[in-house]
Amino acid sequence: MSHYAKVVDNIVTEVIVAEADHSATLEGTWIKTSYNIKGGVYYDADTNTPAEDQSVIAGDEARERKNFAGIGYTYDGTGFHIPKPYDSWTLNSTSYAWEPPTPYPEDEDISAKYLWNEDTEEWVKIT
Repeated sequence: MSHYAKVVDNIVTEVIVAEADHSATLEGTWIKTSYNIKGGVYYDADTNTPAEDQSVIAGDEARERKNFAGIGYTYDGTGFHIPKPYDSWTLNSTSYAWEPPTPYPEDEDISAKYLWNEDTEEWVKIT
């Protein structure tokens, strides 16, 4: 069994589990996706850690799609990604994750939290 995402106008509207022969009978555009892929990295299903052998991605259409599809995600013909969170952020073409123009702060206080301020294009510490 595999996962398939229904894509309408490049937006995922549904994700199902189905046999390949069943997915071929469904109406609309269905794209195979893999829950073991995140940010273009394949994760071992047993350990939930990046697999040592990343070559398992090559030639497996679902694993080549950068991220597991979710409802509301965009599919651009190459991979799945969440909706753009802010206008200033750019899509990383390798991981298909959105990146801010300023990296998230590294803070010695591990409990510190920050929010993105789109007007100033910087992280603001929550106090």
